[in-house]
Amino acid sequence: MEQKINEALNEIRQVLRRDGGDIELVGITDENVVQVRLQGHCAGCPGAQMTLKGIVEQILKEVIPEIKGVEAVQ
Repeated sequence: MEQKINEALNEIRQVLRRDGGDIELVGITDENVVQVRLQGHCAGCPGAQMTLKGIVEQILKEVIPEIKGVEAVQ
C-alpha cells in the first residue's frame, strides 16, 4: 500500500511544487489513515486543510479505496 501511496503523492507533488510546496508521507495508521507533512509554502498556507481534504485525500481514496482519510502531522 505504501508504494501506491507514494506513486499517487508523486502526481500530487507536481501540482504542489508549482506553488512552492511539497508533501511528504510520514506514515499510515492501523486504521488506514495516511499521515503527511506539508512542506514549503503549503506548510503555513491558509488553504492547506482544503488541499488535504479536497485534493490529497480524494486522489488517494480513488487510487486506494482502503484509505479512510488523510491527516497532516508536524
